[in-house]
Amino acid sequence: MPELYPLTLRLAGRRVAVIGGGAVAARRLPKLLAAGARVVVVDPSPSAAVVDLVSDAGADAELVRRKYAPGDLAGVWLIHACTSDPVAQRAIAADADAAGIWCVRADARDLTAAVTPATGRVEAVTVAITSGDPRRSAGLRDAVVDGLRDGTFAAAGRQNADSSSNPSTPDPARQGRVALVGGGPGDPDLITVRGMQAIRDADVIVADRLGPRTLLDDVADDVEIIDVGKSPRGPAAKQEDIIALLIARAKAGAMVVRLKGGDPFIFGRGGEELLGCAEAGVECSVVPGISSAIAAPELAGIPITHRGMAQEFVVASGHLPPGHPGSTVDWRRLGETSATVVLLMAVQTLPLIADALLAAGREPSTPVACIQQGGTPAQRLLISRLDIVAKDAAEFELAAPSVIVIGEVVRNVEQLAIARERNLLS
Repeated sequence: MPELYPLTLRLAGRRVAVIGGGAVAARRLPKLLAAGARVVVVDPSPSAAVVDLVSDAGADAELVRRKYAPGDLAGVWLIHACTSDPVAQRAIAADADAAGIWCVRADARDLTAAVTPATGRVEAVTVAITSGDPRRSAGLRDAVVDGLRDGTFAAAGRQNADSSSNPSTPDPARQGRVALVGGGPGDPDLITVRGMQAIRDADVIVADRLGPRTLLDDVADDVEIIDVGKSPRGPAAKQEDIIALLIARAKAGAMVVRLKGGDPFIFGRGGEELLGCAEAGVECSVVPGISSAIAAPELAGIPITHRGMAQEFVVASGHLPPGHPGSTVDWRRLGETSATVVLLMAVQTLPLIADALLAAGREPSTPVACIQQGGTPAQRLLISRLDIVAKDAAEFELAAPSVIVIGEVVRNVEQLAIARERNLLS
């Protein structure tokens, strides 16, 4: 057979027919809708997945509950034949060919004019692979996508993007932008794929000491890395200066990543930075990260909700002690509730917080876990109880950054230890 001629289509606003409402149609629909197509699905008994997809698409999709009829091709620009009936498949393909409409036949890709490749997408790059074997195409697609995501092809991509100039040099003629990236709880492997891609695309990285710094080891030498401190109770740049820095670098044409520990919007002042960029007319996106408030207990074997123990949890900042005029935390309510309480930035104020919770009614025997350097090789775990945790933490020499968990869920650590002793867990 002659080789295929590669082509990509702009489907926005164009009518596309999907004949058949089974598993194949359910796989095709999301990408068609993402491309902006106006999709009509024809099937007398569509699957629940297809019904849900059509319903969620609103005005962009419609469902016709009957068998295919030649009139279904009217006004259609592309057709996907996805039925399980070979006779119907041949009829659909023949009608499409006679009408000059591109048709993709799911059961016989060699018998129609159009073929769907194995596709993947990484940021703005679409990967499309065709071969004589769909499984081979999918394998090659996965290899290329993985290479783009893990950086195998990143250097070549940056170099070839503009061989006439240094791509990491800010260009005032280029529209700069800012990405607020949550780096996760400390383990570099726990950053999201999108977050890692943003780091690889950056010209400038403005980093916290609490962020996963090892992620910066492999960035290109010409990427500017700016350390703004933010260590617990240590020296740090003023927040307004950080915002001004992000804006200035972006307006100079740079792709700026603001790398934070955890999630940008959980005690990370990401909201302030987002608003600052918006007010300055600088494009700004947010890449969520895994918050240490959830990840650190989880990595220590402590679920912050657990059936029969806790059906809710509260995350509070302890950087200001109970009674401080600047604190908005209702410590009395946290003492009265049975919810799991997760404290961030509370190492220094832990004695006062424990006293406030006890005074508000929390049981002295309430278990407490202190997870220091959660998600890193230096992780340490202290298990105590509310009435003596201040003393135990001092003897333990608990230091920031630490996540403190107060509640019955901490008892899961004991059950975890028993399970490990019985070789039930690795």
